[in-house]
Amino acid sequence: MKLLADKAIDDLFGGISPPAAMNVGGADPVQGVGKLIGFGIQMFIMIAGLFLLIYLLWGAFDWIVSNGEKERITKAQSKITNALIGMLLIFVVLTIFNLLAGNILKIVEPNGSGGFNLKLPTL
Repeated sequence: MKLLADKAIDDLFGGISPPAAMNVGGADPVQGVGKLIGFGIQMFIMIAGLFLLIYLLWGAFDWIVSNGEKERITKAQSKITNALIGMLLIFVVLTIFNLLAGNILKIVEPNGSGGFNLKLPTL
């Protein structure tokens, strides 16, 4: 009886749907937030990798133009070392994230474009 009343109310007043601006990930706004968070993580990793590559090349350039000065070579070596440690950290964090979120918690699902979406828990 309640279902019939709900249908009659929907027919009379219309159904409730999220606004078009919130409809990022399809009909479900929670799915859209998961896609947005997944996109943010992907962009952070790409930007961090780009900065690390630039820092690595900067260290290599400093080494080339050091003219054999011991102090400038040491600074260039520290830049290269820091860039490589940063790259290693990004790969380790990404691997741990994929292990925990993908295999253990099952909250990450791959999308068709090579990235991933987060499945946020709902009630």
